Amino acid sequence: MFRKIVATALVAVSFGLASAPAMANQVKIQQWGLGHTAGGAQTGTSNRIGVYQTGRWNQAVANQTGRRNQAAIGQEGVNNFADTWQRGRDNAAGVGQFGDNHTAILTQDGNRNIAAGVQVGNGCDANVAQAGRGNVAAFVQTCN
Repeated sequence: MFRKIVATALVAVSFGLASAPAMANQVKIQQWGLGHTAGGAQTGTSNRIGVYQTGRWNQAVANQTGRRNQAAIGQEGVNNFADTWQRGRDNAAGVGQFGDNHTAILTQDGNRNIAAGVQVGNGCDANVAQAGRGNVAAFVQTCN
């Protein structure tokens, strides 16, 4: 009887340990349209990734290492690419996009950094890199 209890307890603990990292982070992806790809990775706790996409052939990548990082992405049109890299704690990245053929790369290495975005028309490129602590960046573009 004692062996059964110990075996059951070990199985329960192993399930709890195996699922703890998955419960600690959050990923939401919605893709409509055609030919989208979304990917990324999370290491740490309480990290969140959104995505969205619609239109066609949009690509989103979000990588997070650390704690309490948040990445959203967005997109809408055709052939957009968004990539967020976050390492540290309490970083927030955005993007947006809306039209076609945009590229946005947001890189955050440190703590409590905020990067935003938007883009709109056609063919905009944005590359924001933040290192250290407490950096704030915002960009809005209307390219054609």
